[in-house]
Amino acid sequence: MAKKNLETEYIIYLNGKMVGTHPNGEELVKNIIQKRRNGEINHEVNVEYHKKLREIYINSDGGRSRRPLIIVENGKSKLTPEIKSKIKNNEIEWKDLVRNGIIEYLDPGEEDTMAYIAIKEEDITPEHTHVEMDPVGILSVVTSQLPMQEYNSSPRTTMACSMTKQALGLFSSNYNLRYDTKSFVMFYPQTPIVYTRPQKVLGAEKRIGGNNLVVAIMSYRSFNMEDGIVINKSSVDRGLLRVEMFKTYSTEERRYPGGQKDKFEIPAPTVNGYREETAYKYLDEDGLILPGVEVKGREVLVGKTSPPRFLEEVSAFGIAEEKKRESSVTLKAEEKGIVDSVMLTQSPSGNKLVKIRIRETKIPENGDKVASRHGQKGVIGLLVPQESMPFTKQGIVPDLLINPHAIPSRMTVGHLLETIVGKAGAISGKRMDGTPFGGVKEDEAKEILKQYGFESNGYETLYDGVTGEKIEAEIFVGVIYYQRLQHLVSNKIHARSRGPVQLLTHQPTEGRSREGGLRFGEMERDCIIGYGATMLLKERLMDESDRTVQIVCNDCGSLAYYDYLKNKPVCPICDSSNFSQIEMSYAFKLLLDEIKSLGIFPRLITSNKTEE
Repeated sequence: MAKKNLETEYIIYLNGKMVGTHPNGEELVKNIIQKRRNGEINHEVNVEYHKKLREIYINSDGGRSRRPLIIVENGKSKLTPEIKSKIKNNEIEWKDLVRNGIIEYLDPGEEDTMAYIAIKEEDITPEHTHVEMDPVGILSVVTSQLPMQEYNSSPRTTMACSMTKQALGLFSSNYNLRYDTKSFVMFYPQTPIVYTRPQKVLGAEKRIGGNNLVVAIMSYRSFNMEDGIVINKSSVDRGLLRVEMFKTYSTEERRYPGGQKDKFEIPAPTVNGYREETAYKYLDEDGLILPGVEVKGREVLVGKTSPPRFLEEVSAFGIAEEKKRESSVTLKAEEKGIVDSVMLTQSPSGNKLVKIRIRETKIPENGDKVASRHGQKGVIGLLVPQESMPFTKQGIVPDLLINPHAIPSRMTVGHLLETIVGKAGAISGKRMDGTPFGGVKEDEAKEILKQYGFESNGYETLYDGVTGEKIEAEIFVGVIYYQRLQHLVSNKIHARSRGPVQLLTHQPTEGRSREGGLRFGEMERDCIIGYGATMLLKERLMDESDRTVQIVCNDCGSLAYYDYLKNKPVCPICDSSNFSQIEMSYAFKLLLDEIKSLGIFPRLITSNKTEE
């Protein structure tokens, strides 16, 4: 058998494994594609052709993302008007189109190396191999739901995608039967005036999350600087962007070795860790809270007692007794709300399980985050009563004022277009198609605005609500869909004066849920040093953190301790009676102890500065 010259041969890989070589790669690839289109090879086979590398990859394995495209031959689409009419008349089905080589599925590899895809039928040239079924097909599931994305810069589209996932709306139609850890339901969700076709196809309109707002692009007494927004308080009072937050607490009667178990009950005063009588005031006889009760942080939701962690304790009479401990479920310190429902059921292990759902109304307030579907996110900076908001000559008051500087540098032209098209839709009473690459054209929206006596460019004259004077500027006003995002200031606000500290370092605990301190880091320290505010630095890093006063032996320099039986300080190294009380950080005292554990003896040299 003649030896093959691998330099002229094409290496063939099947699902990533080398299976052989072929002298004419281009011919092989054409044959595979033709046989697939003729139905001789399964339609799930895809092929990649790398001419420079002289490699061919044939893929038929699972997990590849593939999408359908219409085949183009000799500059003409194979989906002819006759076939389209047959589809309309239900004479042929989708599988027939795939079987007869009119439509084929491509994976990313074949799309990159073998396909030249036209966006629309009008764009087809003799070089093209495929044409999109619909230009919106190049976008993802989420992106295709965002209107007019072809007019925006790509980073804004990426942001809009992630923020659409955070939008609060109607996530499920049976939310009142569910016990999710945390969920939000909007009071009055609206379907957007400017919609996209994929939104309807995917059924996303049944799970909406936002409101159509009248938005003016203008500044308002510097309360909407940068990404701040000013919102109409009267709109908020009418229920604009209002959501209900549901949070679930759960616990079960666990069983322990030795036949012991937890018990749901109102703990008796003899129980270890008994809170106080008022803490259990909302509990029913079975230890569970009643639905409809308003609760605040640290109030008991489920009264529960558990067996002791260790063995029985011997009482004063020498009798071994089992003392229960208190292990009730309480509301987190920073939370409040109304008990929405209580569910008593059984866990998979057969124990009694209770789930309690708390609800709280979240009204838009300063610091809450909202965003349009174009990555234009903003934080509420001020709520203004309707009578103080600017208004148009028809008496229309905007719901929202956003800063003009948010538009040019971010190049979100789609935001402006949606505002104009939404305005035209609101005036004419029609929903407008904003599908990327093929929705309502700007000129159509302008024509509608003209018909109803508005400026075609969206500009209007506004009057100041405070002074009543005409604002000497053309202000862009329209209707656009805004979403309220999960980042609610009431779930993030955190402050602390005193509170729990860590057992090891005596420094404040970390995190809002543990009532922790606010971290004063290295960079903050550097700023204070730069200002020369030494006492402020000492206050932050020691007095407010882990200040401790330690007794130090003046003779040997070791840390001493106070013996309460002898009622005097004692040095563990020498019999000195010469001591000083030194203020230090507890973390430093810990460091000295850890150095000692290495077999090194650190000495603290003390001196009296006042005597020198």
